[in-house]
Amino acid sequence: MNQLLKEAFDRAAGLPPEEQDRLAKFLLAELDADREWDQLLALPESDQLLDRLADQALSEHRAGRTLPLRPTD
Repeated sequence: MNQLLKEAFDRAAGLPPEEQDRLAKFLLAELDADREWDQLLALPESDQLLDRLADQALSEHRAGRTLPLRPTD
């Protein structure tokens, strides 16, 4: 375990038990989601699907059917 992760776990250990449970569930869900994405993106058909989605997005943008991203809105 690296130092930053150790520090995070040390801080988390000082939280009330309910918050520790909430944090643990969140971390486990994130790790599971990352693993699932890795598995999906490793499939041969993923490249074709991503290419199709990118082409669709570019086509919609060129046709003026997109809006600028404004994270503060």
